[in-house]
Amino acid sequence: MKEIRVGVVGLGPRGRDMFSLAVDTFDCAVAAAACDIRETNWYDQKWRTDAAFAEKYPNTQFFTDYDEMLEKAALDLVIVETGADIHAEFCCKALEKNINVMTDIPVVASLAEAEKLWKTAQKSKAIISVGANPNEQKFAALLKEFYQDGSLGKPYCMEAEYIHWSWPNSEFHIHFNENGDWRKLLIPIRYCTHSLGPLLTVLDEELRYVSCFGTGKQSPESTKDDMMCANFQTESGVVVRLMRNGRCRANIGNHNYRVFGTEGYMERIDRFEKPVIRYNFTNADNNELREISGEFMPPEFANDPKAKGHGGMDYALLSHLFDALQNGDPAPISLKEGLAMTIPGIYAEESAKRGGEVLRMRYPWDEDWTTEI
Repeated sequence: MKEIRVGVVGLGPRGRDMFSLAVDTFDCAVAAAACDIRETNWYDQKWRTDAAFAEKYPNTQFFTDYDEMLEKAALDLVIVETGADIHAEFCCKALEKNINVMTDIPVVASLAEAEKLWKTAQKSKAIISVGANPNEQKFAALLKEFYQDGSLGKPYCMEAEYIHWSWPNSEFHIHFNENGDWRKLLIPIRYCTHSLGPLLTVLDEELRYVSCFGTGKQSPESTKDDMMCANFQTESGVVVRLMRNGRCRANIGNHNYRVFGTEGYMERIDRFEKPVIRYNFTNADNNELREISGEFMPPEFANDPKAKGHGGMDYALLSHLFDALQNGDPAPISLKEGLAMTIPGIYAEESAKRGGEVLRMRYPWDEDWTTEI
């Protein structure tokens, strides 16, 4: 087993969790370097431990300058956990030095960034893997299984909801729209990757058309649309509906999915402690909905005590990535997949600005690709 020297840029909660999970759990991973513009995040602030990271990882180099870390730390892998509005810049710099990358989602903040990152990745000897952990969840794994064995038939209509709650006078009241981190910079529909990612795994084509509307500001504290709804369509006519919020007081759970196929149906309904997955197939003995538990834990790691982070999905991401790096395989979740689940949100935002105008979407691998909308 070859050693993989791991670095992280961005020591917010997500960066801290992913770095710790990687270097504490996987034998091949070595804590080599970390970078953040705030030195206190490394030397002083404690995170899920009695010690600051400087004490927990004493042999790890800390940098406030990312370029210096890439130059001096001899890294094999960089985990990019900055705000989503600046993922692409950090990914490009690592790829230009042929350093492997795992980047969180959304992957890019603009079409210009999508073009630059795509071209940079094509030239690099390193791989870039996308940290779309919802693609590792139990629902996504079963969805692909049912699609591949023909039980679902051809999906022709799909729906997803990411409804994050907020209650007055609670810690969740300003959790998504107004909490001061990168989410404050994005309107709700831009944070679409968690919803579109799993659904796109059973489509053989990209989303091509979009029309989007927003509700406007429905509470005095709002700075943007409280909720937004986008309708996407593929070239062959598959319809995908997505509802996203930044602020609402409906305590109904987070992630819901529905998939209508020519031979079956599948859904995941999130009710916090009791999420469920339901499905039925036309070739079954009866047409009743079958129900199984809908937790996020990937079936592959259901009995693995080391499977932590977002219900085991983060562990699955890292496990598949380290396997790929060890074996010289392609990225587990490719940049193309990451852009296919990110770019629709950019177009949806523009559609909403234009009053729901239907827009045709393009991707960097298209012959008619352009950064203009």
